[in-house]
Parts: sequence; structure tokens; C-alpha cells
Amino acid sequence: MRTNRPALAASMLAPTLAAVLAVGGCYAPDGGFMPASGRGFTYVSTPFKPLTVTLVDVRTEEPFFVMAIPPGQQLTFKFLEGKGDDEVWTPDLMEWELFDEISTMGSLNNAMTVPPANCRRIDLALRPAPENPPVPDNENLEIVDPLTAPWWTPEGGPKPRGKVRIYD
Repeated sequence: MRTNRPALAASMLAPTLAAVLAVGGCYAPDGGFMPASGRGFTYVSTPFKPLTVTLVDVRTEEPFFVMAIPPGQQLTFKFLEGKGDDEVWTPDLMEWELFDEISTMGSLNNAMTVPPANCRRIDLALRPAPENPPVPDNENLEIVDPLTAPWWTPEGGPKPRGKVRIYD
């Protein structure tokens, strides 16, 4: 029995290639699984390294985008050449999104027109650290007084049921 080995290899490689091409929306500070120059930029802000990203138009030295990234978040953006609204001042389009810091995939749902590549600069600034991440509005916070909580007394006692967070 004869087999066509190139066709067999191509049929086995096709699903793998399709999966690799589907990973086009991967973002990571180090470039991700397959780093490429068109993938975009990712900056992660942590409590001990809170970042502010500023994009500057070097023709006027004016910032056109400033983002103080909250700790625990990452800013991801990429530039699309020729998708802007003005051929001279803003010929490119910047797509951006703020993700949780562990995100490696997602859609960039915000956009703005920006200066061309040779007229923009990315400035990074560290804010004073440490900076705690913002507490979500829907977070269930409970302040426990160790002097009145029965389980913290020398006699002990039952702990409350459910999720309890103890803060100083």
C-alpha cells in the first residue's frame, strides 16, 4: 500500500497550525508564545512597581495618552498602521485594553487615532511604592475586632461560617 507522505504530514500539521494562528490575540510582557513585532506592548503594574505609561507626540512633545495602571492590572496596546483618520497628524490607530495582570489573551476594545510610528514615544514612569491594588466595589469586607471576636479570645469559640476576611 502506498501513501502520500507529504499529504499525510500536512493533514496532521493543519490542526496544530490552525491553533497557532488562532493565538493571534496573545499578550505578555515578554512577547508570549510566538513573539513578533506587530503583537503589541504589554506593561504590568504591581504593588512594588506601579507604572504610568505615557505616549508622547515627539513633534509637539505633548502627551496624547496617559494611563496610571492600577497595581494588579496590565495595559496592552498595539498600533495599526494606516488605520487613522488623518494622513499627516494621526495616520495610525492604537487599540488598547486594561486587563488583570495574569491575562494573556483578550480583545483590545478601546481605540484612538495616533501619530505615525516615527513621531511617537513611549515613556514609562514608576510611581511611589508600595501601592495597594484598588479594592473592588463588590468585595465583601468585614472588619473584625480581635477583642470581641469569640474565636480570638483565650477561651475560644466558634468561627463564623462562610467567607470571612480579617483586616487590621
